[in-house]
Amino acid sequence: MIDSHTHIYMEEFDSDRNEVINRAVSNGVSAMILPNVDLESIDALHNTINQYPTRCYAAMGLHPTSVTPQYAEQLAAIRPLFNTHKYCAVGEIGIDLYWDKSYHNEQCIAFAEQIRWAQELQLPIIIHCREALDTTIKVLKQFPYNSVRGVFHSFTGTPEQVATIRREVGDFYFGINGIVTFKNAHLDNLITAIGIDRILLETDAPYLAPTPHRGKRNEPAYIPHMAARIAQILDITIEDVDKATTHNTRTLFNL
Repeated sequence: MIDSHTHIYMEEFDSDRNEVINRAVSNGVSAMILPNVDLESIDALHNTINQYPTRCYAAMGLHPTSVTPQYAEQLAAIRPLFNTHKYCAVGEIGIDLYWDKSYHNEQCIAFAEQIRWAQELQLPIIIHCREALDTTIKVLKQFPYNSVRGVFHSFTGTPEQVATIRREVGDFYFGINGIVTFKNAHLDNLITAIGIDRILLETDAPYLAPTPHRGKRNEPAYIPHMAARIAQILDITIEDVDKATTHNTRTLFNL
């Protein structure tokens, strides 16, 4: 299994990062993808990738909640990193209108610019979309249909929204994390609509720990909980989920 979205480079893991990775491997998680957040997180991300080069892969981008009026300077500082470091994706990028709508326009511009990077570099994108699907689709539609590859991270939308994405922007993947295990999540129809051939497993650690660890720090070792719930919904085996989602992740990110 692969954790396609985790932030184990964050300070929440500074005291036991090695143990966290060892637990992940012991629980069948062979690799982890680490998306960047902002300018301040870059060094920690690179240090973690360098320390665990056979387990961790980096994605580079500017998270929408980190976009400020100085977004042009922020992007100008990030773009040259693609010339000197190896990344498997541009991310985590997108639109977030949940906490603050003040920089809506700046987020859209930064998102579109980073999509252009992905096209130039022939890399997939990792999309953060919270309370902003219509806006996210509007930005993606600036680009030709199916010309951008990527994943909608932490997706908890509806089957109708999956259909809209496929109809209007392309055949994207969808990241499913611990929310799928929550008692009142009701994601069965969504998982069925996506289908196993377009699902990626993720934790978004340290956030969104699955049941039975809900409320605690999340970590990649908990990926099997998501796999088990998806297997139950789709009436397939955990081994089927492992094989399919690992293939999906390696295919998208060219691992």
